[in-house]
Amino acid sequence: RVAMLAALGFPLAEQFHPLFGGGVDVPSYIAFQQTPLQTFWPVVVGAIAIIEVFSIFPAFENPNIEGWAIKSDHVAGDFGFDPLGLKPTDALQLAEMQTKELNNGRLAMIAIAGMIVQELVTGQKLF
Repeated sequence: RVAMLAALGFPLAEQFHPLFGGGVDVPSYIAFQQTPLQTFWPVVVGAIAIIEVFSIFPAFENPNIEGWAIKSDHVAGDFGFDPLGLKPTDALQLAEMQTKELNNGRLAMIAIAGMIVQELVTGQKLF
């Protein structure tokens, strides 16, 4: 899922970046190292850390009692967030949907790797 978001966000961020006043006009690997952006990344990492800490609690038993044992009914990657009701109720359809998501995730990993390699080799933005 992260790679799918990255495959969308990587080219989108090169074209539309309102947080930085439109002053970023270089490839992403160079823009990441620019000084104005360095104050932004600790905030991003902090927000990710908070989200990760709170995602641990539903997945694990009480660490003081069980010692970080994963709950027996926990399904990896299922956060119970389905506001549009798109998750199939039939087990066969759910397995098919999970396979499609896995394959799309693999394709997105290859895509984002290709985008990064293209920028590194050419030294130019994607678009």
